Amino acid sequence: MVNSADFTKRLEKILAFYGLTATAFSEEIDFNRSTISHLLSGRNKPSLEFVMKVVQTFEEVDLYWLLNGKGTFPSTASTTETISTPVTTSAIDTPETKTRPFPKETIETTESDSSPHPSSPSHASKAIDRIVIFYKDGSFKEYLP
Repeated sequence: MVNSADFTKRLEKILAFYGLTATAFSEEIDFNRSTISHLLSGRNKPSLEFVMKVVQTFEEVDLYWLLNGKGTFPSTASTTETISTPVTTSAIDTPETKTRPFPKETIETTESDSSPHPSSPSHASKAIDRIVIFYKDGSFKEYLP
């Protein structure tokens, strides 16, 4: 049986390792923010779906370690993923940055348009959700406003 208090500590360790807030973590694993909040407060126990999403999304997290606290974190078996935390160079707020290699087999190239400049959006009231830049080495950076 999973000890909620110990599981919460391991979940907090994962958040600290990846430099994520509870909200960013919930978006990363595509789970409700309230679920993460309830797990961190000890109100709820983790579901199988939650545990599997964490293990599948973050390759350094070992299933046995996450459930029982035995084993190692980060897992030494995974060397394909690089995580870096954002570095603030000034007192001005900078966007949150994540760097992770993107699997090359899922990258598709498209022919660029003949116009050298991007067209302006037709609706000026639209807000930017995020900006993602993909690099040729398979990594990408995500900027959140």
